[in-house]
Amino acid sequence: MAGDKTEFSATGRRKTSVARVTLKPGTGQWKVNKRGIVEYFNSEALISYIEQPLKLTNMLEGFDISVKVTGGGIAGQAGAVRHGLARALSTADTSLREVLKNSGCLTRDSRMKERKKPGQPGARKRFQFSKR
Repeated sequence: MAGDKTEFSATGRRKTSVARVTLKPGTGQWKVNKRGIVEYFNSEALISYIEQPLKLTNMLEGFDISVKVTGGGIAGQAGAVRHGLARALSTADTSLREVLKNSGCLTRDSRMKERKKPGQPGARKRFQFSKR
């Protein structure tokens, strides 16, 4: 753990979602927008995706985690929470940075929805072509 600081926070982003993650030493309690993680992300796949940085660093019971997440859908929010959690863990203990970086948890997934273009129905789709 780093010095005398007892609270670590970081911001994670994915698509249009932004998550502010705060870590406090504790027993592994989760609060996502003042609700439990299972209550908020009711998919086992999303929960295991979010907990990946904790599992990689063996910190599942080391911290109480509080998250405020806004914007986007449920999958984008899960990605933002995972990114913010990894960043907060790396500030809490700098020796974990290498493990998190090699697993891709610290990399911001920059893929965004492509904008719709004028003169066509979507981003890539074209209107039906008629030769005559």
